[in-house]
Amino acid sequence: MTLQQAQHQVDEWIKTHGVRYFSELTNMAMLTEEVGEVARIMARRYGDQSEKESDKNKDLGDEMADVLWVLICLANQTGVNLTEAFQRNLEKKTIRDKDRHHQNPKLK
Repeated sequence: MTLQQAQHQVDEWIKTHGVRYFSELTNMAMLTEEVGEVARIMARRYGDQSEKESDKNKDLGDEMADVLWVLICLANQTGVNLTEAFQRNLEKKTIRDKDRHHQNPKLK
């Protein structure tokens, strides 16, 4: 699935199963909440915090998909074409960072 297809599919889901998009501010708060859930799993599963029994069955992929879902909702609501934005962002990073990471002694 492409980003464009994902944006279309989310929009169709909202129109079919939802009443409407939540407001942009509500979705921004939801995005923050979903990123926090990913952070909790990462910190406990891969970081230094101990993993609680209640966290062990959490699906990291599902939580990441929740982040992507809300991000796509925000893109749809604000008229952002994620395919174009991602391509521009990748080009920006390629120009800006083409040698930067190879010169970083911390990464060697």
